Amino acid sequence: MKRLAGYRMMMLAAATAAVGAGAGADTTRPGNIQITIGFEEGKAIPEGQLVVHLDDPAGRRQTGTTAESDGKATRISLSLPPVPDRSSPRQVVAQLQRADGWLLARGSGQLEGDAPVAITLYTVMY
Repeated sequence: MKRLAGYRMMMLAAATAAVGAGAGADTTRPGNIQITIGFEEGKAIPEGQLVVHLDDPAGRRQTGTTAESDGKATRISLSLPPVPDRSSPRQVVAQLQRADGWLLARGSGQLEGDAPVAITLYTVMY
């Protein structure tokens, strides 16, 4: 039952972030996790949907957000809502997916205090 409660909290946080982004909320508020995403070798980020989430030390997803890439931008900036405990190491994971759900690229970065996180996406090899 505890796992279900964690899933509900994650969904609530994701919904809150989506509503805030849709309403034109200021995403640069203090406490938000600032993230900049680029693609390998500084190339334009391919067209697709970016799914960004925060993993806790046990590897469980905590909070997340999505963004669209038009295939032209070389950098995309976004933010995640603040997390209550930033003392334990956490990882920010970004995945780029095509419209049909195939994974195109993946990258991650370590969250350290209030410092912004820079993530480079690398092409996924199958």
